[in-house]
Amino acid sequence: MINHVVLFKLKAYPAEEKSQIIANIKEMLLGLKGKIDELKYIEVGENYELDSKSFDLALITHFESVEGLDVYRVHPEHVKVAAYIGGVVEARAAVDFNF
Repeated sequence: MINHVVLFKLKAYPAEEKSQIIANIKEMLLGLKGKIDELKYIEVGENYELDSKSFDLALITHFESVEGLDVYRVHPEHVKVAAYIGGVVEARAAVDFNF
């Protein structure tokens, strides 16, 4: 199994707008479940501290193989979500590992 972990740091937004963007991202990411067969597990968590100096959101996903992760990366539904996220984040970090 492959664990794909991604951290997102949003651009500077007023608190209310940032909260809404976080909610949008969570909804969009969680909405991928059932749309991409290779996606076996998904969890999205937001930092409890809205004005954190670290990352704002964490994405944890599981895939049966690297090939499954590769399918997910280019799947049209994921690409749409990634495009939205790309417009609102200033930093992203990811790690993929076997477990």
